[in-house]
Amino acid sequence: MKDQVLKGATRSRSLRRIAAALATTAVLGASLAACSSGGSGSGGGSASDIESALEKGGTITYWSWTPSAEAQVAAFEKEYPKVKVKLVNAGTNTTEYTKLQNAIKAGNGAPDVAQVEYYAIPQFALSDALVDLTQYGFDKLEKDYTPGPWSSVNVDGKLVGLPQDSGPMAMFYNKTVFDKHGIAVPKTWDEYVAAAQKLHAADPNAYITSDSGDSGFTTSMIWQAGGRPFQVDGTKVSIDLQDDGTKKWTGTWDKLVEGKLLSPVTGWTDDWYKALGNGSIATLITGAWMPGVLESSVKDASGQWRVAPIPTYDGKAANAENGGGGQVVLKQSKNQALAAGFLKWLNNDEDSIKVFLESGGFPSTTKDLESSDFLATAPEYFGGQKINEVLVQGAKDVTSGWQYLPFQVYANSIYGDTVGQSYTSNSSLNPGLQAWQKAMVEYGNQQGFTVTGK
Repeated sequence: MKDQVLKGATRSRSLRRIAAALATTAVLGASLAACSSGGSGSGGGSASDIESALEKGGTITYWSWTPSAEAQVAAFEKEYPKVKVKLVNAGTNTTEYTKLQNAIKAGNGAPDVAQVEYYAIPQFALSDALVDLTQYGFDKLEKDYTPGPWSSVNVDGKLVGLPQDSGPMAMFYNKTVFDKHGIAVPKTWDEYVAAAQKLHAADPNAYITSDSGDSGFTTSMIWQAGGRPFQVDGTKVSIDLQDDGTKKWTGTWDKLVEGKLLSPVTGWTDDWYKALGNGSIATLITGAWMPGVLESSVKDASGQWRVAPIPTYDGKAANAENGGGGQVVLKQSKNQALAAGFLKWLNNDEDSIKVFLESGGFPSTTKDLESSDFLATAPEYFGGQKINEVLVQGAKDVTSGWQYLPFQVYANSIYGDTVGQSYTSNSSLNPGLQAWQKAMVEYGNQQGFTVTGK
């Protein structure tokens, strides 16, 4: 989501601290050992319970860092004046997750509703800390959401949240740079590599894209290539970062890494924004939340950028998600029905989603993605292109079956120490991926999971 990526640089700096905190407190292990101590709320419910709870009213706490949260809460309280929502910004992404895990371990202090990114949801679901929303009939809302986000809130046979936004991948490219060097918009990854070579040969200061090693980008690219390296069945986990899809991706990306065809500029820095503005970085392979970031942070390049489908390996559409998240109800909630009612309104009500869209969010709801007004949006920044037509199709092309690890937050924190070394030495990514896998297997087993590596 837009706000998440703007915090990308902060995230990368804080991950090491989060890893240390997780290792010190052994939160995951404690959670697995005490799955039944999830909360003090009631253990069942129904759709009618939500109606009754909203009518009766009460107070709930909501943890969120989204820019739309304050306006959404205000709109909800206006519609349901008997309900008070205490909005708390507990920190962005991993900062919030550490506080949430500590509250779960302590058995108190968790909010009623929390914002959680898709990659982190399994960590809380597997510790039995989240309410299964099927009891409230939320499983019947499946048709309202695109497949990728919907699958991300379904963990181990339980519906543990509702999607808010999504990040189907696309290729953002600088048309001015492409035109200058006679580069056609690549439709396949082979064409993309050829474009990288042509561009850098013509201008040694220009690169097709930047990637100094990012765990979220890596997993999204493996997903798009058909890889499914993480398989999770309860506490049983298998990891195979040398499966066919992973090797398909490294077979392409190694050509860029080893050929020194990737910009050395680190993402989400002042130099990175400058490079996007002056054309020395010509494309971005990233999520659908990117337009707002470019418009607000790379103003000098207005009119130059365009959006195209992400390249594929055989010319046939296939996509993945990159970023995004939803909201969950914690079992610690003393009023789970009221919390569930707020969550349903937040991510399924037209008034709430309107506020979210106005803040620059890219929705996960099919109705909004198919809206003629949404599809007709033609930002001047993108030369009047109807960019949402491309991004929405990208959402439809997301392939199914992807799973994150139940300790993905930790896994991402050690990426730089393993795969990151391949980027530093401009060498094949496969040894780095194998080192990453070994570290994840060891960590997972230490935390009480049964983890095997292939």
